[in-house]
Amino acid sequence: MGKTLGKIGLTQKAFIFDNKGNILIIKRTKTAPAKPNAWDLPGGAIEFGEDPIESIYREIKEETSLGVKDLCPFDITSKVDENDEFWVTIAYRAKAESNEVKLSFEHDDFKWVTPEKFPKYTDSKRFLKFLNTIKIKPV
Repeated sequence: MGKTLGKIGLTQKAFIFDNKGNILIIKRTKTAPAKPNAWDLPGGAIEFGEDPIESIYREIKEETSLGVKDLCPFDITSKVDENDEFWVTIAYRAKAESNEVKLSFEHDDFKWVTPEKFPKYTDSKRFLKFLNTIKIKPV
């Protein structure tokens, strides 16, 4: 039987593609509570009782102001973090309805990067796992 102590959390991240097959990455502010100045994907924790699909649409809209279509979950992973919290992350892919990104206060920069350049912006094992899983095709 597994360990039952500690927090269990559920989070989501979205690989949003533009019409050229580039992936949207967003940079966390220097005052972010976790991973300041790191490049990230849109997404976040699912709130208690919230529908996961509604949650990822909400997070994308809040963080980037983008509408997306063809949203589809494609992978899932889990880890125990440095605080002994167990986190499960669902990965989605979607197509941006426009390239007009307007960032929230949580982020201060964004880029559209090719799938080949994406690894240069992150050392996240889960992001790199997701990148390999997605089969790198525009949606």
